[in-house]
Amino acid sequence: MKELFLAILLVLSSTSLGDAAGLRPVPEGNRHVEQPKVPGASVRRTRAGRTTFDDKYDKIRDLLGKDKELIRKIKATASDYRIDPIHMVGAIVGEHTYNVDAYDRLQSYYIKAAAYAGDRFRFSYDDETISEFVARPQFSKCEGEDGSYGLWTCREAIWEDHFRGRTVGGVSFPDNRFSAVFFQPFYAGQTFGLGQVNPLTALMLSDIVSKTSGYPKLDEKDAAAVYEAIMDPDKSLAYMAAGIRKSIDDYASIAGVDISTNPGITATLYNTGGSHQRAAALRARGGMPTENYYGWLVNNKLEELKNLL
Repeated sequence: MKELFLAILLVLSSTSLGDAAGLRPVPEGNRHVEQPKVPGASVRRTRAGRTTFDDKYDKIRDLLGKDKELIRKIKATASDYRIDPIHMVGAIVGEHTYNVDAYDRLQSYYIKAAAYAGDRFRFSYDDETISEFVARPQFSKCEGEDGSYGLWTCREAIWEDHFRGRTVGGVSFPDNRFSAVFFQPFYAGQTFGLGQVNPLTALMLSDIVSKTSGYPKLDEKDAAAVYEAIMDPDKSLAYMAAGIRKSIDDYASIAGVDISTNPGITATLYNTGGSHQRAAALRARGGMPTENYYGWLVNNKLEELKNLL
């Protein structure tokens, strides 16, 4: 009886938002006939690993195909966040095809997460911790924000407008993303775990994940706890689902567009981030969102990926 209930809930959760809200539904499939160009950084990373995108795709597909427990967890987490699990499968496949190599088994992700659990490190730049940095007066306007997503989105905007590539108070700040400057204590471009969530994204989604999945809220002063959350496969799935849910909600509420039935679009947004800003830009220009190289692969392989579920 419980399994029947979960199956019904999953069907209801994956129903197009446009059916009930009068949104403009994004057509299924890809708008681009051919795959958009893959960025050079991804190409170089893959070549350096002496592999190919096809090989990496096959590897993550096979991991998902043989790990029934992982698929069960994906389905359960997707149900919690009211999304179709294919969106999570698409994001995992995209990350491990273009950004990192998959481990051969899920247990390896747990082992890697445990290796970082006791590490002592902090989020900082030039000896200024992130908590000290956001205490600067420029960030005072963010204090009234409601929730972790609004708070960190505001702080990221302040970084872009007042600090990025500038010298402020005698400190020269790099012309780089907020997450790259303050939230990558090991090396640039760093994401971890099954979901490849970056620390700033995890902090943004902390309230949603805490409310929905019951995990403790994250604190920028505890960098180790943030990394543990995004590297542990079970918790990482929650942050993945929360990010996808947020993208779907942003496009619905801001642009009046339902992207919930196009995994290539949600995968594209998982890759690029910034769903709130991108939805606003779409509203301004009109039309429909289109997939990038990453989302194109997901839609192109969609029937094969659906079979994994």
